[in-house]
Amino acid sequence: MLFPALWAVAPTRAIAALVAAGYFLAASHGLPRGVANFYGGGIAAGFALWVAASAGFVLVHTALWTKRSGRDRVLRYGIAAVLMSVPPFGIVGWAHPITGAGMVFSGWGWPGLVVAMIGLLAMTTRFWPIATLAMAGLCLWSAATWAPPDTAEGWIGIDTHFRGENGHYADYAQQFETIGLVTEAAGDGAQVVVLPESAAGIWTPTTSRLWSRALEGTDLTVIAGAIIVDAGGYDNVMVEVSGEGSRILYRERMPVPVSMWQPWRRLIDEPAGARAHFFDNPVVEIDGQRIAPLICYEQLLIWPVLQSTLHDPDVIVATGNGWWTGNTNIVAIQRASAAAWARLFSLPLIVSFNT
Repeated sequence: MLFPALWAVAPTRAIAALVAAGYFLAASHGLPRGVANFYGGGIAAGFALWVAASAGFVLVHTALWTKRSGRDRVLRYGIAAVLMSVPPFGIVGWAHPITGAGMVFSGWGWPGLVVAMIGLLAMTTRFWPIATLAMAGLCLWSAATWAPPDTAEGWIGIDTHFRGENGHYADYAQQFETIGLVTEAAGDGAQVVVLPESAAGIWTPTTSRLWSRALEGTDLTVIAGAIIVDAGGYDNVMVEVSGEGSRILYRERMPVPVSMWQPWRRLIDEPAGARAHFFDNPVVEIDGQRIAPLICYEQLLIWPVLQSTLHDPDVIVATGNGWWTGNTNIVAIQRASAAAWARLFSLPLIVSFNT
């Protein structure tokens, strides 16, 4: 949350660009290794994508930087913060300083978000030392009283450790192994089990029957990640499965750009990868509970969680498939982001990752 002060005191536009680049690249430094793992190649492509991903953040903060202090600078930073929160720039709005609201103003809800934004704006004024001291004091208080987000009663998120590769999805053996994990959780008293992104592989009528028959005679409900494929691409989804059948619960609003979301492929009449449902289905309902669903990449962005929270959810469900993130901090950042939002709004959090 000190970033706005560093940006504001930059003596020139070029230095402001370097500050923005340094901040974004440091916050996302696990990306080059992750990209190399995902594509199975050298790290050069990872570095190229790392730098390219920073372009939006750097462009916005460079264009809006001003040497003039006072109201003009505050307004310009406010515009930059909003632009990096919503599409199109918000598509790569990782590491947004406002995410710190959940750590500094734990439990404050929407007023905490407003106060955090005021604090960020104050960092761009001559009162930044006072704002820094105030933020530091609140951060220390939050750290001293910090408790992890609650979990919803009867709900459990299962972490799995299935290795993967680009284009590989759960096979028959993995499906049965995952069903075994669910059965074990049910024996421990779980009523709703959450599984990671892509845990159920490609969702077909055959896959649906396999899972429904495995859950027959139980009161258990499973939320599992899967994809639904058609001629134009695919949807990254959460499905709800019980002994009575299944349904599509949620379609991802923002898949990972480049590796999943590839809208430019339509220009050459090829399948465009994962579809982005930008502002669709912000909350879904299951067993009387309103869920704010966040699949993987969405946990790093601003608008998906705030849009969901506007609809008064009862629980945040955060899933991901991080098989490609070995030796990086990417999954840890996703978990921390989800925890920060859950603590800000005092919502239970169910997390399920494959690593």
